[in-house]
Amino acid sequence: MQGNLQSESVIFFKTSHFARAMLNWFYRHRRDLPWRVPMKASRGERPDPYYVLVSEAMLQQTQVATVIPYFQRFIERFPAIRVLAESDEQEVLRLWQGLGYYSRASNLRKAAQMIVREFGSQIPHEVKQLESLPGIGKYSAGAIGSIAYGGRCPIVDGNVARVLCRIFAIKDDPREKATKAILWTLAEQILPEKHCGDFNQSLMELGATVCVSRNPSCLLCPVRQFCRAFDAGVQNDIPPLKKSQPKPLEHRWTFVIQDESGHVLIEQRPPTGRWAGMWQFVTLVASDTESPRVALARLPIRIKNKTLHQLGEVRHQLTHRSYRFNAFLVNARHAKLPSRTWVTMQELTKYPMSKPQLKIAALAMDR
Repeated sequence: MQGNLQSESVIFFKTSHFARAMLNWFYRHRRDLPWRVPMKASRGERPDPYYVLVSEAMLQQTQVATVIPYFQRFIERFPAIRVLAESDEQEVLRLWQGLGYYSRASNLRKAAQMIVREFGSQIPHEVKQLESLPGIGKYSAGAIGSIAYGGRCPIVDGNVARVLCRIFAIKDDPREKATKAILWTLAEQILPEKHCGDFNQSLMELGATVCVSRNPSCLLCPVRQFCRAFDAGVQNDIPPLKKSQPKPLEHRWTFVIQDESGHVLIEQRPPTGRWAGMWQFVTLVASDTESPRVALARLPIRIKNKTLHQLGEVRHQLTHRSYRFNAFLVNARHAKLPSRTWVTMQELTKYPMSKPQLKIAALAMDR
């Protein structure tokens, strides 16, 4: 299969031996994470399906170490699916603040509402039912179905894809559609009949801690005897590095508008799109054809002294684009404005804001 994928995948080892090696390693070396069954529990015990649902939502494109404190705070505030379903979206976003990819939070709340409404508050165990929930795709459905319920559901995330590519010496890009299809087939073929959730977690754990992207710890790997990439000494070349693409830069002007009493003006973002439903200081798309002062003049407020005090620049990187926010402090007269509200700097903690807006708030506080 080296560099030449075929529709029929060939398993060159006994899958039962592979599964046994993975599970034995996992039970000895797995991390004790708050959404998992405690390590002292007996093998085969399954975690709370609600914990699995929440953790899988948080772990999408986010590292485990980052997720742990967010998960703990989230479960403390929303200890059960019904509590989350009855929650206010702003509070959910507030607890998610700083974790990024905020549509995950909104979708998780919507999924909870659908589970309460259509599944009697019981998180479904069938993959098709799970995939009907907002924000739940093929991978998440397989993870919940296998980890929470023991279903024989394959999974392929970035870590699992890397492990499988190396085991089978697949040199093609795992992000390509054809390669993905092969990896899902392989994941299903090596899945044991029992302990499917633990086996799936063992693949993810191996990819996260041993079979890492660069310089994998092959001598610590429990399945190196099955690994064709290790045999050929090409583990560092598989999978191929992602081709870097230039990120478009989006430029914004952000105005921390302060009235006579020290209140600042904030606005809520639209219900869809990036940072949906969150709050920000007054932010406008920057233009090469006009100055920030001219742009600010379009707002229905009276600026005092016509002075903009530059607070600084905040840069923010996302997967496919980057942002540059130039922030200014503006003194203005208090006025009621549609879709905007005046708050004290201390009251900002009640409003969910994105990372760049929080950095701008810190610049304003320092000023």
